[in-house]
Amino acid sequence: QGQLVESGGDLVQPGGSLRLSCAPSGISFSFGVMGWYRQAPGKQRELVASITSGGTTNYADSLEDRFTISMDNAKNTAYLQMNSLKPEDTAVYYCAATRRRYPSARLSSSLYQYWGQGTQVTVSS
Repeated sequence: QGQLVESGGDLVQPGGSLRLSCAPSGISFSFGVMGWYRQAPGKQRELVASITSGGTTNYADSLEDRFTISMDNAKNTAYLQMNSLKPEDTAVYYCAATRRRYPSARLSSSLYQYWGQGTQVTVSS
């Protein structure tokens, strides 16, 4: 059984930037859609952004101006570029992926077959 491995989480000051990566381990097939979710302490998990292998993207309304999702199909890897980080962005960020292809990146979280263990992002001075 393959898995997703996130990396890039760190402690960063407000206004700083981070780039998260999500790569497969033990998975030989390509993904149709990959997504990033986050969960802050005491809060529900929420969508950050998602992307299809064709490049169609979907963002949480409040994050699109600061966050950018991308996907390297050759590496089957997704990235999340986060700029102008705020303390409220502090959370564990999770990567998700599905083998199935969809025309839209707007998917229910229940449709993702693979999830990573999460990477901690802390925004604090």
